Amino acid sequence: MTVRVVVADDQELVRSGFAMILDAQPGIEVVAEAGDGAQAVAAVRRLRADVALLDIRMPGLDGIAACREIVAAGGCRTVMLTTFDADEYVYEALHAGASGFLLKDVRRDDLVHAVRVVAAGESLVAPSVARRLIAAYTARPAGRPAPSAGRLAVLTVRERETLLHLARGLSNAEIAEALVVSEHTVKTHVSNVLSKLGLRDRIQAVICAYETGLVAPSAGGETGGPSPGRGSDTPAEDRPGG
Repeated sequence: MTVRVVVADDQELVRSGFAMILDAQPGIEVVAEAGDGAQAVAAVRRLRADVALLDIRMPGLDGIAACREIVAAGGCRTVMLTTFDADEYVYEALHAGASGFLLKDVRRDDLVHAVRVVAAGESLVAPSVARRLIAAYTARPAGRPAPSAGRLAVLTVRERETLLHLARGLSNAEIAEALVVSEHTVKTHVSNVLSKLGLRDRIQAVICAYETGLVAPSAGGETGGPSPGRGSDTPAEDRPGG
């Protein structure tokens, strides 16, 4: 099935460049280009797009507001584009329902991969963007209660290990290697983590790991925290979402 994409960016050269890259890929069709959020929302609705590639900063209706409208309407997933990994709006884009975050200097192959991953119902965040997102989330205003670590009590030992590795940015294949299990089993663990904790995707799982204290950002920007304990459990039936 062809993935229908809308590319929105107020810079024509950037927009056209992304569109050309994606349109040249088998199974991907750029159905529209948009110069602002309002045009992007209208194009998604009119052309029934599967993925919207949205610049966060656009005139008029910005990418975050456009993302919110697109997600609320359903049927289309969004990938947000930022110029800098320190973009202060990344956190807002997460809550708007974005499924992916990329820097504008993303490599051609990574851009194509991101669109395919998001179209398949998964999520993807550039590592540097993830660090900014985590920093913004953990810098919560004084008095705002942090979720209790007891929230993780519903997880098995292996599921907690999986969540810890997710927070450290490991892929399913890397988690499988670290836990010495199959990727199929890892996918099951990821699905169980999302289901048990009521999370939408891997992005929210990373945030959950930080806000519950399972992992803590160190002064150097890298993740810290306890090493996962070893243990085992019987994997449940595989479900999509990991």
